[in-house]
Amino acid sequence: MTFEIGKGEFLKDGKPIKIISGAVHYFRNPKGYWDDVLQKLVALGCNCVETYCAWNLHEPKPNEYNFEDNLDIAQFIRLADQKGLMVIVRPGPYICAEWEFGGLPWWLQTIEGMEIRCMNKPYLECFDRYLDKVLGIVKPFLVTNGGPVIMMQVENEYGYYGDDKEYLDYLYAGYRRRGIDVPLFTSDGSSEWNVLNGTQKDCLCTLNFGTLDPWRFETQQKLYPDQPKMCAEMWNGWFDHWGGEKHATTDAEAYAKELDGMLSIGSANMYMFIGGTNFGFMNGANHKETYEPTVTSYDYDALLTENGSITEKYRLVREVIKKHTGVTPPQIPANRPTASYGTLKPTQVAPLLENLDVLDPNPLKLKVPKPMEDCGQGYGYIAYTTEFNIPVCDKELRIDDIGDRAYIFVDDKLLKVMYVNDDKYTCNINVQVGEKLTILVENMGRTNFGSKMMRKKGIIGRVTIGGVIHFGWTVYRLTMEDLSGLKFKSGEVASPSAFYKYEFEADGEHDTFLNCYEHIKGFAVVNGFNLGRYWRIGPTKTLYVPKFMLKKGKNELIVFDAEKTSRETEEVHLIDRAILG
Repeated sequence: MTFEIGKGEFLKDGKPIKIISGAVHYFRNPKGYWDDVLQKLVALGCNCVETYCAWNLHEPKPNEYNFEDNLDIAQFIRLADQKGLMVIVRPGPYICAEWEFGGLPWWLQTIEGMEIRCMNKPYLECFDRYLDKVLGIVKPFLVTNGGPVIMMQVENEYGYYGDDKEYLDYLYAGYRRRGIDVPLFTSDGSSEWNVLNGTQKDCLCTLNFGTLDPWRFETQQKLYPDQPKMCAEMWNGWFDHWGGEKHATTDAEAYAKELDGMLSIGSANMYMFIGGTNFGFMNGANHKETYEPTVTSYDYDALLTENGSITEKYRLVREVIKKHTGVTPPQIPANRPTASYGTLKPTQVAPLLENLDVLDPNPLKLKVPKPMEDCGQGYGYIAYTTEFNIPVCDKELRIDDIGDRAYIFVDDKLLKVMYVNDDKYTCNINVQVGEKLTILVENMGRTNFGSKMMRKKGIIGRVTIGGVIHFGWTVYRLTMEDLSGLKFKSGEVASPSAFYKYEFEADGEHDTFLNCYEHIKGFAVVNGFNLGRYWRIGPTKTLYVPKFMLKKGKNELIVFDAEKTSRETEEVHLIDRAILG
């Protein structure tokens, strides 16, 4: 197979072709379901699959790489090739994708002189090292080497972020220097400002939008009249924020109509074909005037649901694609089976404050609190504790800044919850000699879009008590990666922040959904796998539990709740459907 860009069109084996693609993030979907997803993409009538690569997962620590299991992009490409699909790869460095830090590794923030997404030496040194690795894996699959990868992206929506053309030229040259000889592209918003800032002269200019308004391609046509028209992200839904409404950009019929129009003039990549899930602590956030963290489910109102079920949108789009290709696609595969495993009551409880030394056996001793990143931690929670040698009587505790949600305890009593969107971070405290003050802070997801991406987590700045800087803190880094050593108790436990242990039987053959509505805010772990965050304010009410995380027979579930003060009920429910809003 050959693939190239001709005048106003794509050419496969020398003949004009429309790219009809769907976005699938391999890292948001269990590896065991990749085959199912790709087969459903073929059954839709698509000839291509597009995926991002998540740098922060592939290089979780500097010079430590992971391309195995659910991050095995080589296997994902092989499966797509076996299905007869072309592949578009978008390695980064930045992906947005409502993903933690836009796909950038958190540890970039620990490097002196770091400035992301520009001609900054520390940043480029890190990215070049990663690009060597990921392109080394993808290169054998290029169409020029007999594989299915037809195009790669050099930067993502850069026109929304910056205007460093030298940086874009450097990225382009870096791909070519590494022997990447397939067409390269950028993708941006449709406005002239976005296109002028975000495109690179040697790259294909593609656009991202949800509706095919008449003006969408005006700037591209003016600047690049001989390039084919392609929507690299034709949005068929939208993401949700905690505390907001469940919403989508268009209904099924409207989206099918928009896609019909786009395919009449060019090519399209539907974003998303399947959204998947922000497992663990990998959700991103928007942060302009207010901080808006993304929910755990990335269902996106896509063509497939979060757990891979066929939607009305899928069926209508299938007819549109059939109209444009003249080909009847293969039969649609069946939906994945789901099951309810009933209502569960906790068997034991482990108070958080009694387990700080278990979760971090080597806490830091600091004169003043430092942000999470400066403490060598990327994700989870961080606890700052201190004791006083004099009594504190009705004094104002003030924190300069927090990222993103802080819980103020005196011993095991929760005094106040503070949130990044509050006007100020203050409360009055009374502490006796020998009592312990604890400030627990949750990192709720780094910003994935815009100018506030480099904002740090934990306590930012100083903590004053009665107008005086308080010195002398013990800092516990609570990554929550290993909960096996928690000291659980039976019976009533008064602590407001605690881990709840549940047990249940499963057949290992069905997906299920966890509803933690009786809890308030936290995360859930099944058999050691972090399913992600829950929050009673919604709109999402369930966490997706793929069958691959379950065992046949007895299973263990641990739910952490940071805010629960009432012990009326701690039941959770495993049900057979998602409740997303």
